[in-house]
Amino acid sequence: MMQIGVITGLSVSHTTASVDEIELASCETVDDRVSELLTKPGVSEAFALQTCNRSEAYVVTDRADQGRAALTDIVTDVREGAVEHMDHEASLRHLMRVAAGLESLVLGEDQIIGQFKTAVEASRSAGGIGPLLEDAIMKAVHVGERARTETEINEGVVSLGSAAVELASQETDLEGATALVVGAGEMGSLAAKSLVSAGVDRILVANRTIPHATHIAETIDVEATAIGLDAAPAAAETAAVVIAATGSPEYVLETDALAAVGETICIDLAQPRDIDPAAADVDGVAVYDIDALESVTESTHRRREAAARAVEAMIDEEFDRLTALFKRKRADEAISSMYESAERVKNREVATAFAKLDARGELTDDQREVIESLADSLVSQLLSAPTKSLRDAAAEDDWTTIQTAMQLFNPEFGGELPSNTDSSGSTDRTPSDSAGRPKDRSDELPDGVSHDELPADVLEQLSSE
Repeated sequence: MMQIGVITGLSVSHTTASVDEIELASCETVDDRVSELLTKPGVSEAFALQTCNRSEAYVVTDRADQGRAALTDIVTDVREGAVEHMDHEASLRHLMRVAAGLESLVLGEDQIIGQFKTAVEASRSAGGIGPLLEDAIMKAVHVGERARTETEINEGVVSLGSAAVELASQETDLEGATALVVGAGEMGSLAAKSLVSAGVDRILVANRTIPHATHIAETIDVEATAIGLDAAPAAAETAAVVIAATGSPEYVLETDALAAVGETICIDLAQPRDIDPAAADVDGVAVYDIDALESVTESTHRRREAAARAVEAMIDEEFDRLTALFKRKRADEAISSMYESAERVKNREVATAFAKLDARGELTDDQREVIESLADSLVSQLLSAPTKSLRDAAAEDDWTTIQTAMQLFNPEFGGELPSNTDSSGSTDRTPSDSAGRPKDRSDELPDGVSHDELPADVLEQLSSE
């Protein structure tokens, strides 16, 4: 299937948006977002990524304006300045930057690569991943893995969970304290391990599914107890620090539930929020959200700047490889159509020749083999120069030549190839003369190839052009 189309992307993240604005741009699940996007006019592929500090969506359409229109509804209620719109090339680069951790609140954090892969599988299960996004997303995953194995981008504070514990340790003494972790997902697990390293003596892990909380409790090296989510408010009364990171659509800890907790640091890493922000008005309760972690992560950013520069160079390298892959695939599709067309003509003409010769006397197997070999050789020699021209055209972003080849050799091809995907999203069109008619391209045959040597159906298309 031809890789026709351009990617259009949209991001609402911590770099430009508040927690509330990210929540406004989020959907209940990635599957829901992708399924919704696939119903939009012109959308053939879709991918979505939602984490506690970003909501992003990408679509593949024939034209960039279709992609922008398909994504509009996502940010209807979001301040324009909080939204980043991305064309094809910007989307490709951004996907790689996200997977590598360069767009994370904690520069180079490890959790994003797992979240990215989970989003890929959810988008795939919803039918959103096609050939164009497959190549783009798998390249992003590859870059994310390279960044972490070949650089020190993830040295030091490596997650929002550990950043939350760092913030808590700045606000209160965690040595010998009791902590409450609300949520038993990856974020909760990372927070629990960081709390152990910070010196807490006891951890309560609250989760809707208690066996999941039990799993975390059994994997950390301090006294730990798994409890149900409904027991979290009471548990908070014994905790010096509460770190919340569930996927609940509603508040897990309401203001009234925290009224009697006393001196407690509450850090909310969830999206949407787990802790009612109004709880900050309760005496002794300090509530922090993701936005508050920026000061904590600033020193990590400074330490990782050199590694980030190395990852930027890696992205440039992998971006060039990805665009070269797209070009090669488009050329190969045109070349394949050309050879398939020639093969059909060859088989038909060889069969006609066999029938005529058989009428004059039965052909031997050796004679048949010679005729078939001659036909194969003619096809190969005739198409050698066009094959090279098509590959050169792809390397030079000459999509007009690619499009003309597709129109000549693939009767089912009726669309237009995207251009070299510049920021305008425009598409190249077949050249026309001063009257607006398509130019006659019959004089652009490779050297040494005459009209008489081309298959009849190709000559017909050339003359009609």
